[in-house]
Amino acid sequence: MSLFVLDTDTLSLYRRGQPLVVQKMLQQSLNTLATTAITVEEQLTGWYTLLRKQKSREQLARAYRNLVDTVVELNQFRLLSFTEVAIDRFENLRTLKLGVRANDLRIAAIALVSGATVVTRNVADFGRVPNLLVENWAD
Repeated sequence: MSLFVLDTDTLSLYRRGQPLVVQKMLQQSLNTLATTAITVEEQLTGWYTLLRKQKSREQLARAYRNLVDTVVELNQFRLLSFTEVAIDRFENLRTLKLGVRANDLRIAAIALVSGATVVTRNVADFGRVPNLLVENWAD
C-alpha cells in the first residue's frame, strides 16, 4: 500500500476545494494519506500570524474559525513526525546543496524515511531530492 505525504500547498488546495486535488484524494484510502509535522507547523504559523494582525472582532472571529477548521482538517490525516532519523536524513540532504528550501527538505526527509511519495505542485524542487517519489495531483 502506498503512503502519500501531502505538502502544505496541496493541503491548502484541498481546503479551497481544488477539483483535481479533491478528486484524487477521494480516490485514496484515508490510511494512505498523511502530512507532516512541518506542514502542521507551517499551517498553524500562518494562522497565528494572521490572528495577531486582525483589527476587528469579526476578522478575529473569522481567523479563529479558520484556525479551528485547519486543526480539525489536519486531524483527519496520519501525522508523520520529524524524528531523529528524519533529522539525520535532512542534515544529509542539506550537505548536497540541492537548492531546496529547508522546510521542503524536512518534508522530503520525512517522506524518504517513511517510504512515502510527496504530493506537491512544487515538483521542480522536490524532484531534485535523490530517490524521492513525487506526484502532482493539481494538474
